[in-house]
Parts: sequence; structure tokens; C-alpha cells
Amino acid sequence: MPSPPQGPQHAPQQAPRRTRWLWWLLAYASLALGVIGIVLPGLPTVPFVLLSAFAAARGSQRLHARLLADPRFGPMIRDWQAQGAVGRRAKWLATTMMSACAVVMFLTAPRLWMAATGTGIMTVVATWLWLRPEPSA
Repeated sequence: MPSPPQGPQHAPQQAPRRTRWLWWLLAYASLALGVIGIVLPGLPTVPFVLLSAFAAARGSQRLHARLLADPRFGPMIRDWQAQGAVGRRAKWLATTMMSACAVVMFLTAPRLWMAATGTGIMTVVATWLWLRPEPSA
């Protein structure tokens, strides 16, 4: 008898039919934001892709399967679903991009408190990210 999936984030069953379209919409919208985040500084890619996979598991099995099979996003999603883990490379990339955005905010924000607020939020996110485990080999 196979053992149940380990970890905090295993893929759930699809949502009831009456709410599935909301999950579908969230999955595609967050995936679009994640793809835009690849080229737009300040817009994160990884959280939106993970949110897309989470929503797709409930609203679109086809999209969920495509995300898991994607060579760029698939390993990251599988690590998150199985272990709640984020790879070291993704952590460094996210931290570097948030740091660059903080510098840009301090150079361009009309008020110091605006840049400080955004930087504070990014600091909290980076701290949370570095506290996540890394995928086991």
C-alpha cells in the first residue's frame, strides 16, 4: 500500500464545480503576473507561479499538470508541494531582486517613508523566504 504524500503542501482535490471557475481564474491570472514578473523588475515571479499551481490544483488539472511538467517551474513547484522548500538559487535571486528594488525605491520615492515601508515589507518576505527549508537532495 503506497504511503500518503509527505510534507505540508501536497496537491488537494479539485474544488466543487460551482467554485472551480474562481480557482481557474486565479490560477491563470497569477500565472500571467508571474510571467510578467520575469521581465518586470519589482514584480516577483516565484510567489505568483506557486499561487498559480495552488489554484490550478483546485480549478484546472490540465494547467496544474502543465506547470508540474514545465522544466523551469516544475521542480520549484514540486519542492514546495512536497516539502514547503525553496531552493537556494531562488532565495538568492529573490533577495537580490528585492535589494535592487529597495535601492530604486530609495532613489525615486517622493517620500522617505514610502521607500522605507516597501523595503520593510520586502525585508519581512526575505526573512520568511530564508527560513524556508531547502529541498533535500
